[in-house]
Amino acid sequence: MKYGQIRKYDVANGPGIRTTFFISGCDRNCKNCFNRDYMDFNYGKTWNDESLKEVLSYLKLKEVEGLTILGGEPFESPEGLYDALVQIREETDKSIRIYSGFKFEVLNNFRLSRKILELIDVLVDGEFVEDLKDLKLKFRGSSNQRIIDVKKSLKYNNVILLDGYN
Repeated sequence: MKYGQIRKYDVANGPGIRTTFFISGCDRNCKNCFNRDYMDFNYGKTWNDESLKEVLSYLKLKEVEGLTILGGEPFESPEGLYDALVQIREETDKSIRIYSGFKFEVLNNFRLSRKILELIDVLVDGEFVEDLKDLKLKFRGSSNQRIIDVKKSLKYNNVILLDGYN
């Protein structure tokens, strides 16, 4: 798995101060994607033990509320994403959210994607749609995207939106 960048502090991609990393690679090609460079699967650096240590060191800071993973498309690198999440979960109980162009219902039907969902707290799902762009939306770019409470959704086998983002 490759990544485009790691941000120690990010306030744009989830509540509070978060650490973020951007996974490289995406075949979705959404119109006016804000991370076009990250669509290339070969862009950036290879995720390794040093990358993991860097992210974990940031997550240990008391001012950091959680981790957000974006792309590219995180679920197009499922093996690397899963391995990274397992290691991150061993070290922290801070919230983890992922942005994905894939819908929750699709991800939930694939074994490895389901295992990834079981390790996270929030999924912002759905492709960015330029015609549905709304700058007033919190932590999403277009109105078709949903902010999903993954733990509750898996428990009840139904999409449950995170309170306050309907």
